[in-house]
Amino acid sequence: MNRGFSRLVALSLCALLSFLLAALAGGCSWVPALGAGRHEPRFSQKELSEPYDQITLNTSLTIDALPKIQRFQSDRGPLLGGVETLVEAGDRVATVGQSEDGRRTWFNMVVFDEFKLNVIRKYFFIEDEQASRFAILPGKGMRFDCQTVLGKDVLEASYHSENAKRIAIFKVISQNLRNDVDAFSAGTDSSNEDNKTLSVCGMLVSQTLDLILVKLESSAVLAMRLSSTEGVVFDQTNFGPGKVWMVVRNNAAAVALRFGAFRTQKIGLGSK
Repeated sequence: MNRGFSRLVALSLCALLSFLLAALAGGCSWVPALGAGRHEPRFSQKELSEPYDQITLNTSLTIDALPKIQRFQSDRGPLLGGVETLVEAGDRVATVGQSEDGRRTWFNMVVFDEFKLNVIRKYFFIEDEQASRFAILPGKGMRFDCQTVLGKDVLEASYHSENAKRIAIFKVISQNLRNDVDAFSAGTDSSNEDNKTLSVCGMLVSQTLDLILVKLESSAVLAMRLSSTEGVVFDQTNFGPGKVWMVVRNNAAAVALRFGAFRTQKIGLGSK
């Protein structure tokens, strides 16, 4: 191998390394859409989950929450407007997004109290068929976050153990999600493609929560681990191994699911 060829190889490796480092450091980067001659924005999970992160359970009102949900109408509209759309169903509002190549799908959803108009439930979901734990190696990933206000009927009910109470709360969260997603399907605009996408994503999460419930009920002691740092290990059919957590504080509960390429992500189950 001559010296000129070795120099060319070294320069090529340096260029590749620089590209990979830039990909690791970038928050919102531009990547080519598969089968297309143009580029689309690939937003980071942090950017996609901004409405969920910024809206506060119990205290955020419609006047605060709606602009955060309808962010594609803000100064970022030229970017988000192409990938996110708004859907509504009574007291429920959601934005649904999908990448041009169809490999990433996500939604943010909030539910308002009918009379107080404050946020009583909020959700974020994303599935990514080209996700990666290291931004280099490909892999599928799924993430779901939820926070919900619990009623007195749930909090003050009589349970034979704390684990039984945790399982009952988990059931309430699962049923709330199913009801919230079904509300969009039952609306006058149920044929809307975004409603269909939301319905499919909601069904995926609901089925996962149901299977987790089966595992918790078969060994109630597992419910104790829901609030631990380690969480409960669970193998999701489509995305592989992952974990589930649930924390209950005051009158609210928070649930987090991480599967596949997202299973090593750090979670924050605060009361926000």
